[in-house]
Amino acid sequence: MSDHPRRPGRLRLTGYAALQAITLVPLIVLFVFWVVGGVLMILWVGALFLAVAIPATRALANGHRRMAATVLERELPAPYVPLAGLAPLARLRAVATDPMTWRDLGWMLVAMTLGFVVSLVVVVLLLGVATWWIWYYAVGPLMRLRAISDQWLLSPGVTERLERRVEQLTETRTAAVDDSAAELRRLERDLHDGAQARLVALSLSLGMADAMFDQDPEGARRLVNDARESSEAALDDLRSVVRGIHPPVLADRGLVGAVEALALDMAIPVQVEASLAGRPSDPVESAVYFAVAECLANVAKHSRAETAWIRLGHADGVLRVEVGDDGAGGADPTSGTGITGVMRRLRAFDGAMMVSSPVGGPTIITMEVPCALSSPRTTPSSVPASPSSSRATDSPSSPPSTTPMRSTPR
Repeated sequence: MSDHPRRPGRLRLTGYAALQAITLVPLIVLFVFWVVGGVLMILWVGALFLAVAIPATRALANGHRRMAATVLERELPAPYVPLAGLAPLARLRAVATDPMTWRDLGWMLVAMTLGFVVSLVVVVLLLGVATWWIWYYAVGPLMRLRAISDQWLLSPGVTERLERRVEQLTETRTAAVDDSAAELRRLERDLHDGAQARLVALSLSLGMADAMFDQDPEGARRLVNDARESSEAALDDLRSVVRGIHPPVLADRGLVGAVEALALDMAIPVQVEASLAGRPSDPVESAVYFAVAECLANVAKHSRAETAWIRLGHADGVLRVEVGDDGAGGADPTSGTGITGVMRRLRAFDGAMMVSSPVGGPTIITMEVPCALSSPRTTPSSVPASPSSSRATDSPSSPPSTTPMRSTPR
């Protein structure tokens, strides 16, 4: 079933044709900007022309793409290469290597010639006194021909979509492998510098205590006490490493309870709104948990915020999380504040993240991960931390719960 409404009527199709004919002038102007900008790029002056032509062309193409999608009653995606967060030169390089850029230029040539003629014929047939009956029968096929032309030029084919998908999977696989390697190195470092060092000290203390047991029982007893303290410290280090792999609160209470626990650990009041009818898979749950933890860490370190909030929900097969604060804003995904790591973590699950952080705030980070929810899993230790936690796992028909999480300022 298509998400589009039923096929538009003849008058609406004629309205589309009139809009398409009117866009001839801006198409010509933009095409000139493209040509002049490309020629003058040798002197770098062309960048100014392209800075105007690129977004304007894409906006115009998106309008024609929507009209074609309505006429053909199908989705016509516009998979442009993302430009957010790129420097000006990197942005131009991305546009130049994006296949959709060249498709847009080819579409402009066709739209200024054959496309304009087809759309103009539809309008003229309606306005002609003796040709309205021709218009009655011809408007549908002509506009469908124009829509098919726009579809072929403005939307990638099956082969291109598969190639783009392979590229995305290659990138996410590489990112997942790099993250796994980095995580293994972190675990190795934590074990080597923490638990292993304490266990070595424990072994030395027990060995010295054994050697001193006959000659100096009191000294041996002190060494045994030191060894006991070393063993407790080693256990604490191991627990810390385990929590870094998969926090027990996440396994016991699920994503909602784990997020609430993160909010309680913050030094500022954090409001949590959560509504999940089940639980995502363990890998997705863990990735989203650590993504939220990283976002809250950035709030604590950089935002100078007085309050923050977390919204968590699932709709249309997508898990959505919003983390926001009323701080100073100005967060830059490319500045190495941990946001890049969150992006890489989510891309492994076909997820995405949007950052809105104007100077002066607020900062809002929205994360989306496609996933399905299973039925709520319970264990003997799965005791809700608060009434809000139990409400967060009610049936889908229940309204989202609002749980104000306030912690005592440290």
